[in-house]
Parts: sequence; C-alpha cells; structure tokens
Amino acid sequence: MTKLDPIIAVKDVIKSSNWYQSIFDCKSRHGGQEFDVLATTADDILLCLHKWGEHDHPTMKSINQNGGNGLILYFRLENIEQVRENLRSIDHTVESEISVSPNSHKREFSFRDLDGYFITVAEYHTYKG
Repeated sequence: MTKLDPIIAVKDVIKSSNWYQSIFDCKSRHGGQEFDVLATTADDILLCLHKWGEHDHPTMKSINQNGGNGLILYFRLENIEQVRENLRSIDHTVESEISVSPNSHKREFSFRDLDGYFITVAEYHTYKG
C-alpha cells in the first residue's frame, strides 16, 4: 500500500489548521505550533501543516522562497457545494466559482489558502487513462 501525506509550509500552524478544519470538515490528529496532521472523518490523512523554518527541512527553511509556486492542492470531494458554502460563510475570496472544467469535464472551483497556496476543489471522480 502507498499513501501520500502532503506537507505544506505555513506561517501559523494553529491558524491554518483551524482554517482547513472549518473548510474541509477535517480534524487535527497531531496539533501543535510547529506541525499538525489533518485527517478526514474516515481518518485518512488529508494534509500536514509545517511551520516555516522549523526542523531544518531544505524546502521549508525560508518563507522568502516562493511558497506555493508550482503547486496546486487538488481535492476530489463529494461535497464541493458544502466547501464553497463554508468559504462563503467566512467571506473568503475564491479565484473561480463552480463551473465545469474544460480539462477534467468535472465541476470544480478554486481559491487560495491563508498562505497563498492555490487550491482546486473538484467533484469526486476516478482517473481514467
């Protein structure tokens, strides 16, 4: 079995953790000011948050690097409308509203998190070759 636990560097782990929990209905499984693990209600790892500059990781040493450049966090969910509503309830700006993607032919929308990472939320689908 192979699982991917994406880790992103953030300015404020606690603030980002609370934000992601409010948007994606996930739970903290680690907690702390330097690192947190966010998991789904089925206890699958959704995302890990790591404070910039802690623990000497080479790609997370300096916030002055272009954080988030070249990265899209792409979530496939069954409840994209609820995620959009969660963002609306906190008056969070979106980059694009829900529409059908010309690439995937699935409904999706995009926004940025508190640290500028680009997030696309798409309706759940399986990849076909």
